Amino acid sequence: MTTLFTGGRVHGSPATALAVDDGVITWVGVEFPGAATETVDLAGALVAPAFVDAHVHATAAGLLRTGLDLTRVDCRGELLDAVRDRVRAHPDTPLWGHGWDETRWPDPRPPTRAELDAAAGQTPVYLSRIDVHSALATTALVDRAPAARAASGWSAGGPLARDAHHHVRRAALDAITPDQRRAAQLAFLAHAAAMGVACVHECAGPDISDEDDFADLLALPGPLPRVVGYWGATDSAPPGAHGRAGDLFVDGALGSRTAALASPYTDAPDTSGARYLDADRIAAHVVACTERGVQAGFHVIGDAAVAEVVAGFRLAERAVGERALAAAAHRLEHLEMVTPEQADELARFGVVASVQPLFDATWGGRDGMYAQRLGERAAALNPFAMLARAGLTLAFGSDAPVTPVDPWATVRAAVHHRTPGSGLDEAAAFAAHTVGGWAAAGETGGLLEVGAPATFAVWDGETCLRTVLDGTTIHERSAEVA
Repeated sequence: MTTLFTGGRVHGSPATALAVDDGVITWVGVEFPGAATETVDLAGALVAPAFVDAHVHATAAGLLRTGLDLTRVDCRGELLDAVRDRVRAHPDTPLWGHGWDETRWPDPRPPTRAELDAAAGQTPVYLSRIDVHSALATTALVDRAPAARAASGWSAGGPLARDAHHHVRRAALDAITPDQRRAAQLAFLAHAAAMGVACVHECAGPDISDEDDFADLLALPGPLPRVVGYWGATDSAPPGAHGRAGDLFVDGALGSRTAALASPYTDAPDTSGARYLDADRIAAHVVACTERGVQAGFHVIGDAAVAEVVAGFRLAERAVGERALAAAAHRLEHLEMVTPEQADELARFGVVASVQPLFDATWGGRDGMYAQRLGERAAALNPFAMLARAGLTLAFGSDAPVTPVDPWATVRAAVHHRTPGSGLDEAAAFAAHTVGGWAAAGETGGLLEVGAPATFAVWDGETCLRTVLDGTTIHERSAEVA
């Protein structure tokens, strides 16, 4: 069966049409020489490679769509009102919310647990901060995670971080019913498809999700975006895991002051963050994965954490050799505070940099959260151009729900970096969100040429009209919406 898409514009080509047969592009040109089983009139729309979002948390991002969205809350009182209203509307349902960011509030003090309890009563409530490295929780939820009280990052009245946060997050996930989880996952994947995304990389792991969540996500029936699942653990991985990578934490996040820094935080000189893995453990994981032909990877943000990762890769290189290490194409997620010298080494190690340009758009600039936390150090964050010059493969993602799945906004953020000289040109930015995403998972994709997978999106400006994965339409904008 041959489907001809005609009357449009093909990205990177003078062609106006392409033909698809059995999930593969079989022809690209202007005047189709054969007969088509089905013809789709593009009406002048642009056909471009579909996007890959190289770092997502599908259930949490879906719960942002089906739960309580706090990304636009402007103050503590507004957050508490939102919780109170939601609990009244759904009195017998545990509440999952996400997105509060106290750095944008006039008074940056988050609600206390007592204030949250007063708003929610006996309802278990979990409200993750925008970076998902700390959270507010009601006593009713904390009581379901008793180990949190003796863990690092515990606070008797304020946000929970580090291990205390991980304990409470697991309890919050356990409180979600299978139906809630499935609805959230489907909502997220449908939204991703509607944004022109044909593949997402799920960055799961024992500290942020669980094996049931991971298995259910991978088992969802289509038509949906493809899910490449990563499991962030050193010991084992559940069935279906593409690699032992993603959010295997070397450190935390800057917003929660848990990213590991070489020097203290500018706005909190009593702390330099948290480091969860040292060079020896990093090396052991990289060596084990390299020898088994499995992709390894780590979450790494702060400069002290990056230094630890580079040291770990050096140790791994001595054990397995430069060629084997580079061929494995291990991943680093975020990689925000990296020097040119470190970038050169990481390129030699064959590392893929899975980065999130909307982080800079959201928190960069002279008055942004990065500057609050780091002072003058903030200008050097997220150096996409430097990483590209060093030769690292770049793969763009959203880290949804941390920032939204919005590929064109991501491309713009990478081009219009808040630090002059750190941005990419448009072609390189687009490639990082298409070709780079496939490469990050060890695949070839993101091209519209004969023999390539028929994976593309059809655009009217930045409105996605259709998303196609391997020849199957996974999103089509309805005439009613249009």
